[in-house]
Amino acid sequence: MAGVGLRAAARRWLPRRDQGGPRAASSSPSCPGCGPPGPGAHCPGAPRSAPAPSPAGGAEPSAHLWARYQDMRRLVHDLLPPEVCSLLNPAAIYANNEISLRDVEVYGFDYDYTLAQYADTLHPEIFNAARDILVEHYKYPEGIRKYDYNPSFAIRGLHYDIQKSLLMKIDAFHYVQLGTAYRGLQPVPDEEVIDLYGGTQHIPLYQMSGFYGKGPSIKQFMDIFSLPEMALLSCVVDHFLGHGLEFDQTHLYKDVTDAIRDVHVKGLMYQWIERDMEKYILRGDETFAVLSRLVAHGKQLFLITNSPFSFVDQGMRHMVGPDWRQLFDVVIVQADKPSFFTDRRKPFRKLDEKGSLHWDRITRLEKGKIYRQGNLFDFLRLTEWRGPRVLYFGDHLYSDLADLMLRHGWRTGAIIPELEREIRIINTEQYMHSLTWQQALTGLLERMQTYQDAESRQVLAAWVKERQELRCITKALFNAQFGSIFRTFHNPTYFSRRLVRFSDLYMASLSCLLNYRVDFTFYPRRTPLQHEAPLWMDQLCTGCMKTPFLGDMAHIR
Repeated sequence: MAGVGLRAAARRWLPRRDQGGPRAASSSPSCPGCGPPGPGAHCPGAPRSAPAPSPAGGAEPSAHLWARYQDMRRLVHDLLPPEVCSLLNPAAIYANNEISLRDVEVYGFDYDYTLAQYADTLHPEIFNAARDILVEHYKYPEGIRKYDYNPSFAIRGLHYDIQKSLLMKIDAFHYVQLGTAYRGLQPVPDEEVIDLYGGTQHIPLYQMSGFYGKGPSIKQFMDIFSLPEMALLSCVVDHFLGHGLEFDQTHLYKDVTDAIRDVHVKGLMYQWIERDMEKYILRGDETFAVLSRLVAHGKQLFLITNSPFSFVDQGMRHMVGPDWRQLFDVVIVQADKPSFFTDRRKPFRKLDEKGSLHWDRITRLEKGKIYRQGNLFDFLRLTEWRGPRVLYFGDHLYSDLADLMLRHGWRTGAIIPELEREIRIINTEQYMHSLTWQQALTGLLERMQTYQDAESRQVLAAWVKERQELRCITKALFNAQFGSIFRTFHNPTYFSRRLVRFSDLYMASLSCLLNYRVDFTFYPRRTPLQHEAPLWMDQLCTGCMKTPFLGDMAHIR
C-alpha cells in the first residue's frame, strides 16, 4: 500500500500528459521498456540501430513518443520506494577527499560561524544598522528606511557585477543561470542579461574578479555575513531605480560595503551578541562537547580568528566556561585572514588579559596566552604543525580554507549551515519525484530527438517545456529567486565548485563531529564522470529496463 500511496503522491506533483497524445500499441524495443534507439544511442546489451525506425504496428511517431512517455512515468513511480526520501542525513559529514581522523593530530578552528553558530535574527540587526548608517552618515535618501530585511531574498555564493548593478548566480563553468539575475529587487529578463554580456551567458571571471572573489568588476559574496549586505545593496539600488535617481554604481556599491563594514569595525555586532548570548549563539553546549572530546583523545587545538579577543573571550566563556583557553594550545585573534596565510611581514604580538599589547619579541607560542595578528609562516616555524596531520575548520572558503589547502597542504573542513536545510528539502517526496522525473524526461529527450517529423517535433517541444517547468519548481523549493546554493539547474554552482576544491570535508555544523569516532575514515563516494556513469543511471534515464537494486540505495548514506 505504501508504494500505491507514493505513486499517488507523485501523480499529484508531476504534471500529467495523459491527454498529450494518443496511446499506441507497445512496440518491440531492443530492451524492455525502451523505444527504438536512434543514432548515437545504445542500450547495454543491444545492437546499434538505424535512425528512428518506424514504430511497430504502423503507429504514428508522435503516438509512439507519448507511449514511451507514459511507460517512463510508470517506471519512475515504480522505482521510488518510500525509503528513498530519507537517504541523506543532515547531521552527516560529507567528504570531497578521503581522510582518516586517525592521522589528524592537530585541530584548528575559526571562531565566527565555526565555533560560534549565530541565529538568523542577527541578520536584520546588521541590515538595519547599516541602512541607518547610509542615511545618517552617507546622506542617502530617507526613503531607504522603509526597506526591511528579507531573509528569503538572497543566498550565499552569488556574484555582483558592480558596473551593471546585477546580482546573479553563476555556475561552475562561469555561466549565469538564466532566471537568477536581479537588479535591485526586480528580475532582469534573460534576453537583457545575454545582451549585457555581448550575446552570451558566459562571464569571464578571470578578467573581472580576483582569486578571493573581491573584484575589481565582480564581487562574490562568500560568507554568511554577506546575506544582509546583498539584501541592503539590492534595496538601495531598488530605491534609486524606482525613484529615477541617477547614481554611480561604483560609489553606491562601495558605500553599502563600507556601511556593512562599519557595523563590524565599530563593534555594533559584537555589542548585540555580548548583550544577549542566549539569543544569538546557538549550539554552544555542542561546541564544548566537540572540543572536550578532542582534548580527551590527546588532540592539540588552536584558534585563528579575525575577531577581537574581548568578543571571543565572552563567547567562549558562554559556550565552554571561564577556563576555555586551557583547551587550546594556541589562540590567535585579529589575525587578518586571508593575508595571515600569505603575508610574511606581520609579526605576532602578545596580548594581556585587558587586551593591551606587549612589545617583547615572540619566540614561542605558549598555551593559555593570547596572540594578535602574526602570519602563518611564523606559526608553522614555531609550532611545526605541518601538512595533513593538521585539520582546520572554517566557514569562508576563501579566507579560511583556500590557502591552507592549496599552499600548505593542511586538511580542511567547511562549515556550511545552509546544508542542513537543503538536505531536508532534498529528502522530501516532492523533490525526489520532481528530480527523478526530470532526469528521466531528459533521457527521453536525448533518445527520442531522432524523430523529426512535424508532429514529433511538437511532442519534443512539449517535453522541453515541461522539463523547464519542473526545473523552475525544483529551484523554488530552495529559494524563489536563486534556488540552491549548490546547484544551478543541473551544473554545480561556482560556490559548489570552490567548496569541492578547497575542503576535504563539509558539514552543517561543528557538532556533526560528535556523530563519528575520532579515528573514523571518510571515504568520498565515487562521483561518475559523464563517460563512466553507473549502468543503473543510464538505464533510468533512457528507460531501457527496471533497476532491481534501487531500493537497496536507501541503506547507503
